[in-house]
Amino acid sequence: MAVREPVRVIYTCYGGTHSSPVAAAIHLGLLPRDRVPSAGQLETLPLFDRVDGTSRGRLTLVGVDGRGNPVYVVGRGSTDLAALRNTIQSTLRLAGRADLPLLVVDTLDCVNGLMRVGGYLSRRLGLVRIGRPLVILGTQLTYPRLVRLVEQAEAALSELS
Repeated sequence: MAVREPVRVIYTCYGGTHSSPVAAAIHLGLLPRDRVPSAGQLETLPLFDRVDGTSRGRLTLVGVDGRGNPVYVVGRGSTDLAALRNTIQSTLRLAGRADLPLLVVDTLDCVNGLMRVGGYLSRRLGLVRIGRPLVILGTQLTYPRLVRLVEQAEAALSELS
């Protein structure tokens, strides 16, 4: 019986600090699926509203899911999703691991105006006391969309396994 190669699940957004860490936390069971989390639950996530621009492009392991798949987040800045996939796949080819299965999940469609404004104020301008409450509210408003996105990713994972 062959050993299954884990699928590397990568949630990506602009900065890697709001929608992608929340999606990764949902995927890993760190946040509920049946209700919107409190502000406190969001604030306890290690990456939530804490990553700065110097981390863009760096894969950060958040955890391993129940099927043994490592779950990462990455901020990609203004790089489009196709370019990010190409970069990751090219890097794996150079490392002699082009066979590693990947699932790259774009969370940007779930980002709303409050998250954008709050994130800009908090991360870019350093106005955390003003920006973080906005990004938390925006995240809470879009949370059901993030849950659906994670469920779609998990369905895709089932097909890859």
